[in-house]
This record gives sequence, C-alpha cells and structure tokens, in this order.
Amino acid sequence: MKLATLLCATALSLGAATAQNGALALDEAIDLLKAQNLEIKAATYDVQSARERASQAGGQHWGSLDFIQNISRSDDAGNVFGFKLTGREANFGDFGAAEFMANSAACQGGDLTACDALYTQPPEALNYPGDRNFFQSKLQYTLPLYVGGKISAYVEAAEGMERLKRLDRTKLLNEKIYETRKAYYDMRLLDEALSNLKTIYDNIGTLEAMTQSMIQEGYAKQTDLLEVQAKKSNVARSIHQMEANEKLLYHYLSFLLDQPVSTIALPDSDVPLPPLETADVIAANIDVQRAKTGLQIRESMQDVALSDYLPMVGFQADVQTAADSFEHYAADKGSYTVGVQLKWNLFAGGSDYAAYEEARIETLKTKTQIDLAKKGIALQVDKIHTEIKSLDYEIDALSKELALAKEIYTSYEARYREQLASMSDVVIKQSQQLEKVLALLEVKNKRTERVFALEKLANGVTQ
Repeated sequence: MKLATLLCATALSLGAATAQNGALALDEAIDLLKAQNLEIKAATYDVQSARERASQAGGQHWGSLDFIQNISRSDDAGNVFGFKLTGREANFGDFGAAEFMANSAACQGGDLTACDALYTQPPEALNYPGDRNFFQSKLQYTLPLYVGGKISAYVEAAEGMERLKRLDRTKLLNEKIYETRKAYYDMRLLDEALSNLKTIYDNIGTLEAMTQSMIQEGYAKQTDLLEVQAKKSNVARSIHQMEANEKLLYHYLSFLLDQPVSTIALPDSDVPLPPLETADVIAANIDVQRAKTGLQIRESMQDVALSDYLPMVGFQADVQTAADSFEHYAADKGSYTVGVQLKWNLFAGGSDYAAYEEARIETLKTKTQIDLAKKGIALQVDKIHTEIKSLDYEIDALSKELALAKEIYTSYEARYREQLASMSDVVIKQSQQLEKVLALLEVKNKRTERVFALEKLANGVTQ
C-alpha cells in the first residue's frame, strides 16, 4: 500500500496537464492506450486463453460422462455370440443344442459315431453363425477418486501460467505507458528547445537587419552579412529537424493509441524523480514477480512428479442397452456396471525417480534465479540513482552556462554595433549559445529516460 500510494501520487503529478483547446492530456492518452492499443488487446486475449486452460485442468476433478453409440455388423463367432449376450438374446440354440439333441438320439439308437460327436464335434451354429447387426447405446461415467494429488498440482500449475500471462500483460502495459509518457516529455523538451532556438533565430534576424543597415552606412562588410545568414541557415536547419522529430512523435503516439493524434497538452514540468527505495522496487518488480510465480509452477510440477510414486484409484459406472436394431431396444435388455479400480506402479526402471529429481533441481535453479534477479535489480537501482544525480548536476551547470552564453551574446552584439567586436566574434558566441541549448536538451532527455527506467523497474506508476 505504501508503494501504491507513492506511485499514484507521482502519477498525479506527472499527468496534471488537462486537455486545453482540444489538446490530448497525458492521463487521457493513457486511458486511450489501455482501451485501444492493439498489442495490449492481444495480451488480454492471452490472459483469457490461459484462464480457460486453468478451467480445463480443474474440470478433471469432476470426471467425465460419455455417451457411446456402437453400430456394428460381423460374422465373427465371438462377436455374434457377444452381441446376442449383451442384448440378452442368447439361447441354447446358439450353443448348437439342435445338433447335440440329434447326436444324442442317434447315440441312444446305437450309433457310436454320434455318441463320440456329442462332445467332440464343434457345433456348427456356434462356430459358423450368420452375420448379425449390433446396436449398442451406453452412458459411461468415470471419476478419479485419488491420483496422488496430480490433478491439483496440474491445476496449480495452470493457474500459475495464468498469473504469468497477467504479469506479461502488465509488463507490456507498463512498457506502452512508458513509451507514451516518454513521448509526452520528449515533446515538452523539444518545445522548450524550439522556443530557445526560435529566440536565437529571431535574434539572428535582428542581427541580419542591423548588419544590412550597417553595410549601407559603410560600417560593415558583405562578408559580415554572409556570416550572419549562414548562421541563420544553420539555426533554421536545427529548427526544421526538431519540428520533424515532433511530427514523428505525433505519428508514434497515433500508433500507440490506435487513433490520430495531432495536438497534446504538454506536461507542466520536467519528470520528477520518484522517491523509491530499493526494497520497494524489488517487491514491485514484475520480473521478480514472474520468477516467484515460476517457482510456484516448478513446485507444482515437483508435486506432479512425486504423485508417480502413489497409487491411483478410479471409479467407473455405466448403463447400456443393445439389440440387433434400434427398433428392438427394450427396458429388459438394459444392463449396468459399477466398479472401482486401484492402480499402483511398483517399478518403472527408475524413470519416476529421475523425473522427480529433475523437477527438484529445476525448483532449486529457479530459487537461485530469483536471488540473482533481486541482486541485479538492486544494482540497477543504485546505478540509475547515481546516473540521475550526475545528470541533475549537469543540467544545473548547463542551465547556468546557457544563461551566461545568452548574456555574452547580447554583449557581443552590442559591441559589434559599436564596432568593438567583429562579426566572427558575434557568430562564435551565437554558436556557443546554440551548443548549450542542444547540450541541455540532450542531458534532460537522458535524465527523463533514466527516471522512466527506474519507474519501469518499480512496475510503473499507474498500477
């Protein structure tokens, strides 16, 4: 709760900009991203699919009820007799009773061959029956009573996979939110830099007009004007590049939000550094959560491997009716079967032991990976904090240097007007001012990227 409150407060401060004159505010853009981004939609489908797989695994607890319809025709002696027996239609004639009685009468009349045939001659009716149809309708229910905890372990593993998919979706969502916020703050930095460049451009325009006037009065040379115009062209090129980058950012925002974006409400300030402790970052980090979920899945699979040592008990019940055609189905031809089976594998060549050992080793490996991930994240947090402190120092220094460069340029412009400095000197000072603007933009952009990198480690600021 402490981390959630902290991150929400940070999110509110970052998304404070509201839509003005139709401009899309950051918080509105994030809402659109969640609702419309196609990658997030695909990840949502993955979560739903994993949820259904978990439901499939849980359904095994309830067994299965099957309706089986057999339709056969055969002249095989065993099949034909079995068909009749299943349909409760077998009679002594099927055993060759007619042949037996004929031989019995002949035997009583003194025919010794007939006497011998009574018990040694295979009955023709039993061994060579005519072909017969068989229609059987069966309702069968099977239920696993005890399987050593295997089904429960599979259910836990499937639920773990669902949690992994949820974490994957959250990670993707955080990544897209990061990209959206980064675009907004990049746009703000570009706007700030463009404002400075346009001021420089306007100053050079003023200098150009002044130089032209001084040439007419004989106080400046044509080369001075060419130097000013070349510098003006250089600044115009930088402005054009930044405006092109603005257009690219708008194109990218349109892609992320899956709708056209032409204007946005810029954030009021640079992105602040959230006061996140290393322990909070580790606890919230999605990769650590994924690793912990993976450990739970490994432990479930270890339970699955252990269940191979235990017996399995199953229940089965069925009811059926059969005849030589559907029309001959009758209540008195029905039958039922109820039973319980115990199956216990006593020897499998050591494969069950090897499977259990493999699962146990993978569990130990996952635990080690979790510890490694935590230490790696702690290292990243320390590294990012150090980099941000260094960048903050650079920004402060460059801001002061830019302010000084502006004053120096203004001073040299005045000195040039009084012919106390050359146009080359003025252009050089103007170039130094431009360099400071671009350098400050680059360092601020690096700082923004590092702050967002810290937030990404902490599972974003919108959760």
